[in-house]
Amino acid sequence: MTKTSRGLAGLIGFLLVWELFSRSGAVREQYLPPASTVLAELFGLLGDSSFVLEVVATVLAWAIALGISILIAVPLGLLLGSVRGVRVATRALVEFLRPIPSVALIPLALLLIGAGPETKIVLAVYAAVWPILFNTIYALDEIDPVMIDTARSFGLSRARTMFTVALPNAAPFVLTGVRMSAATALILVVSTEFIAGGGVGIGNFVLDASTGAGRMDLVLAGTLVAGIIGWLINEALEQLHRRGLRWSTVGTEDA
Repeated sequence: MTKTSRGLAGLIGFLLVWELFSRSGAVREQYLPPASTVLAELFGLLGDSSFVLEVVATVLAWAIALGISILIAVPLGLLLGSVRGVRVATRALVEFLRPIPSVALIPLALLLIGAGPETKIVLAVYAAVWPILFNTIYALDEIDPVMIDTARSFGLSRARTMFTVALPNAAPFVLTGVRMSAATALILVVSTEFIAGGGVGIGNFVLDASTGAGRMDLVLAGTLVAGIIGWLINEALEQLHRRGLRWSTVGTEDA
């Protein structure tokens, strides 16, 4: 059985268990609608232009946040990973900031930035920077010193060695960090939309559906859309890793 077949079988099994459990009477359908009802609402929402705009707003904020995170974390990771003095000097600050949950910063962000799209982008950037940063630093630690010494023996400058030797070898680790950050950024964007409200996005749609008429079918349909987006993003990044960095995946792919 292929990886795709196993995944499809698992998904069908999950939906079947959900359907049977919801219709068993163990919980009121008002609180947990059957999977068939939620899927019907989901397909209906995909034809609703206003909901499509909510999805576009979420995806756009996610893309901006992830792009900014990469632009910040990769150069900073290369600096901290290659210059030991800077890494030691900033270690305390990094270890202080890293554990702070981005969701806990939502009230502060609302006061300083307001309830616009900038808030969810800033919070998503804060959360998404760390996986990329630490994977980049770790990648530089794992580079064979012989490769660096060889490059320098041929007269390559520090900067050229960084871009021609270190960065290509760090690329698989960096992309793994990007995959982790992509999921984190999406979670933060949707969570901020849900908690802060007052804007557009999937999280705001779920908030309205849950506090208005209490439509759990719409709540779950919106949640499924967020999950599908996350799955598509991860699949796209996996394909990028396999095709763009094929040499790093030889012998590691599933049958």
